[in-house]
Amino acid sequence: MANSYEMMSARVTAVEQATPQIKRFTLERADGQPLPAFTGGSHIIVQMKGADGRQFSNAYSLMSDPADTSSYQIGVRLEEQSKGGSAFMHQQVEVGTELVISSPNNLFAIDPAAGRHVLIAGGIGITPFLAQLPELRAQGARYELHYAFRSPEHGAFQGELADGPHAQQVRFYVDSLGTSLNLAGLIGGLDADAHVYVCGPKPLIDAVIATAKAQGIPDARVHWEQFAAAPATGGAFTVVLAQSGRELQVEEGMTILQAIEKSNAAQVECLCREGVCGTCETRILEGEAEHFDQYLSDDEKAAQQTMMLCVSRAKGQRLVLDL
Repeated sequence: MANSYEMMSARVTAVEQATPQIKRFTLERADGQPLPAFTGGSHIIVQMKGADGRQFSNAYSLMSDPADTSSYQIGVRLEEQSKGGSAFMHQQVEVGTELVISSPNNLFAIDPAAGRHVLIAGGIGITPFLAQLPELRAQGARYELHYAFRSPEHGAFQGELADGPHAQQVRFYVDSLGTSLNLAGLIGGLDADAHVYVCGPKPLIDAVIATAKAQGIPDARVHWEQFAAAPATGGAFTVVLAQSGRELQVEEGMTILQAIEKSNAAQVECLCREGVCGTCETRILEGEAEHFDQYLSDDEKAAQQTMMLCVSRAKGQRLVLDL
């Protein structure tokens, strides 16, 4: 069931403007103790509270070297349609600001069974790979990074990648310069023990998954991550809370979590609201869910035993939940 997180106070010790839209934040524990250990691909939940009392909670990939737990680094892109979190981080967070962060969790780990690791990043999707690169190098693994972005000024952390210890393993693709990823060429000739990892905008992730399928690469060798809540699409449906017997109407464009909170029908913890933290995982007693989270495995989704209330919806007209 739901993942358990340790929450702790952290202080911002550095802020860097990496691109016009991306900032890098360095965080240290407020009590001066080392931060929890993590592996490349891990994320943390960052909780923010505005002066007006509004609270925001977002998941961000850790981009610092896992060998150093004196601080964490995260990269935050200012989203055009921000729900509040990225705007808060960009506009209100500065050196000295205290935030509440979670212990790390990893849904995008390097597969130790792979003989070669092909990393594909788009835009802000570079961040988890920045933590995986030193891990792979320390293991003596075979790896390569393919990093695509719109124009030179949007290539976050390009300089340190080009000049750093991974320079020979990194390739850049810049749309404005006419250098684009050839996914079929990149994925088509992979060895049978090679694994593909992709993080970035949904169109890139979808294209990598589709290309891998077309090339006959098994799903188990394709890994992806995207921190963006699926839109609450689909028609209205009814949710029954079995413990209280209450029935709620989940309207089109509304999540189950929002419907529960609006009616104050039950207490549900949810740290991320993006389907990645697992804290709102709830048991399904009747009906089937249409899963949009990244927390459950494909087998767990097919089993229809639990669901994430913050993003997933009903396949039919009625769901009975263990709440």
